[in-house]
This record gives sequence, C-alpha cells and structure tokens, in this order.
Amino acid sequence: MEIVKIVILSVSSLMLLYVGAMRLSNPIKNYLENSGITLPNEVNLLNEMRGVSSVMLCGGIIILLGTIIPSLTLTSYVVAGLIFLGFALGRFISMAVDGKPNKKIIQGIWFEIVLGIANVFGSVNTWV
Repeated sequence: MEIVKIVILSVSSLMLLYVGAMRLSNPIKNYLENSGITLPNEVNLLNEMRGVSSVMLCGGIIILLGTIIPSLTLTSYVVAGLIFLGFALGRFISMAVDGKPNKKIIQGIWFEIVLGIANVFGSVNTWV
C-alpha cells in the first residue's frame, strides 16, 4: 500500500509542478500546446493565468513534500484532492453554463477526476 501512496502523490505532484511551471513561464505558448486555447497578449488575462499557474506549482510542491515527510502525507492528499476535484468541478459547471469544450480539455477533466479520486482514497486510508 505504501508504494501506491507514493505513486499517487508523485504523479499528482509532478503533474502540477510541470503544468504550473510551464504555464507560469510562458502562458501563451503552453495554453495553446496543452489545451488548444489561444490567449491574447493582454496583461490582465496573463496576470490571472500566471496567478493560477503559481497556485498549481505551489500545490505541487506541498504534494511532493508529502512523499518524503510522513507528517505531511495527509495534508498532501487533501491539497491534491481539492485542487484536482476543484478544477473538475469548475469545468463541469462551465460545461453546463458555457457548453462543451475541446477534446484536449475533456481529456484533462478525466485526468483531474482520476487523480482527485485517487487522492481522496489516499487521504481516507491515511486518516483511518
């Protein structure tokens, strides 16, 4: 079971670290490549995108720490579950209000749901 916990936290942290860092460093290029979204070079929108990206990056750091510091494992699971399921919830609300997004975003939703549920499972097993 310990290996499963490490894998869940590692995959979750690496995903957030990678996406957060890439979108923080160059949001215009990385949103287009990863989501098929074309961002205009508009300072306020880029500021918002970088803000969300830095939250993802910092969340990834906290989650990664849970793989090496046992006292942070439960916290890491909770943070990961909230981030991934929070993104999925927001996307489902957007789909209901705004319509169906492109294929890349729908694939992302599935990753968010799977990782979110895996982290909730891990947090329950850690807490109990």
